[in-house]
Amino acid sequence: MLHTLENSLVVATFKEQGAELCSFRRKDNGLEYIWGANPDIWGRHAPILFPIVGRLDQNKYVLDGQEYHLSQHGFARDKTWQTAKEGADRILFRLTSDPDTMEHYPFDFELLLEYHLVENKLITTYRVKNIGDGDMFFSIGGHPAFRCPLLPEEEFEDYYLEFEKAETLERQLLHHGLRTGERRPVMQGEIQLPLQAELFKEDALVFEDVKSDYIVLKSAKNTHSVRVDFAGFPYLGIWTKAGETPFICIEPWYGITDKANTEGEDFRKKEGLEHIMTGGQFECSYAITIN
Repeated sequence: MLHTLENSLVVATFKEQGAELCSFRRKDNGLEYIWGANPDIWGRHAPILFPIVGRLDQNKYVLDGQEYHLSQHGFARDKTWQTAKEGADRILFRLTSDPDTMEHYPFDFELLLEYHLVENKLITTYRVKNIGDGDMFFSIGGHPAFRCPLLPEEEFEDYYLEFEKAETLERQLLHHGLRTGERRPVMQGEIQLPLQAELFKEDALVFEDVKSDYIVLKSAKNTHSVRVDFAGFPYLGIWTKAGETPFICIEPWYGITDKANTEGEDFRKKEGLEHIMTGGQFECSYAITIN
């Protein structure tokens, strides 16, 4: 089932499957900004990453001596969510632990995902509640994919990312989705990062300690743009599928993919995990503005 939020400027559409944003477009020109999830290329729009971000070594982990299997980015993106509340400018989805999630992730939780439309901005808020008896460990993140190029006469390489502040950033190199421990410089005191397919031959750009609170996706050939605000998120991923693919993902993360050769390590020691005590709650937000 699809749900829609709408105001005088924009329309946003969501699926109950994965509580996923699947369309965000302006009314004045009808321009769609969210990737259409072509299954022959990449069949998702803007999945939520929970209870892990990225991949586990061998897709498994150990907790209290018990081995668990959990696939890349976790299960939240593939579950059917409940619609908890719906209004003209906001909608609230709910996902709670069940026997299936407990088989892969032995924590009792309630995950609330709110979308709030403010003019031409969509604010996404995650609230993770620990409703179990013990401490809870998790990661969470966004994975919105934007059409790039936005217009048919343009190319991917016509676009660039403009950071709020000048950045000196190194990417953490990946092999089969796991961090190798190696790093490579990407930006040296620069504000703009030109988009080139070559950047993504070795998978995503994985950054930490980004100084900027937002990034704007811009074109050298038109004035349309997408701004993603992610203040407070400790990690940032930039990704598109290797090859000539017409989308770009700007991903704010509370969490990060495993390092290679960490199979069998205690889950609590995983880098980038958040921790909630019994009855506690974790909250974070990011926003997408389309111009």
